Amino acid sequence: MTERRLERSAVHRGDLILVNAQLPFAGPEEQDRVCLDANVMLARRAAEPLRRLVRALGGWSVLAPVSGWRSQREQQEIYESSLRQNGRAFTEQFVALPGHSEHQTGLAIDLGQAGPDLDFICPDFPYCGICQEFRRRAVDYGFVERYRAGKESVTGIAHEPWHFRYVGRPHAAIMMQRDLVLEEYHSFLKNFPLGGTPLCWKEGKGVWEIVFVPLQGAQTCIPWGENGSWAVSGNNEDGFILTSWKEQ
Repeated sequence: MTERRLERSAVHRGDLILVNAQLPFAGPEEQDRVCLDANVMLARRAAEPLRRLVRALGGWSVLAPVSGWRSQREQQEIYESSLRQNGRAFTEQFVALPGHSEHQTGLAIDLGQAGPDLDFICPDFPYCGICQEFRRRAVDYGFVERYRAGKESVTGIAHEPWHFRYVGRPHAAIMMQRDLVLEEYHSFLKNFPLGGTPLCWKEGKGVWEIVFVPLQGAQTCIPWGENGSWAVSGNNEDGFILTSWKEQ
């Protein structure tokens, strides 16, 4: 076991960063992006599992990528356009403020049923058929439905059945099992501080262990394994989530 030092700015990077009305996106612009189609891009680490999932469901013939990574400028244009076309009440429900959109992370994707009249803001993604099958299997590939019905008071965003966020494994499965959105999940993880009993998740022949490491000023020291099965993510606020995997 070695030790790794994380600069303070690292709290704004990683698969689990929380971006919402209270916490703006403060990380660097995602550079390692790939195209899902001519107009939709996603961070590579999210795009690859998404492609595998869609292939398992038969490809992009029924599902359509609507919106992925957005720059700050594009989010500003979308927000202002929606204000003009849809009014403030609608816009504040369905369009995040510029600087506060998950789309700027490169880890969020809006999907719709393929068709000629695909709505860019609120694409149709029903709880039946291929869309529901995607939703059911998404957690196996590290994705969660980010803005679920009944959680509006927590997320600050209206129910969006089309919006999925990559958080990675095993976090997606834990969030689904415990009925937690990302805001709630981060609060939950603080019950498992470094040095205490970790949160354990068993899957196949292995077990995942997850702990929370609070931000420690200019640099935060964390333990680090050397076998390639460790990962760390900032929460975009006050600490880091350290995830390790080992074979039972």
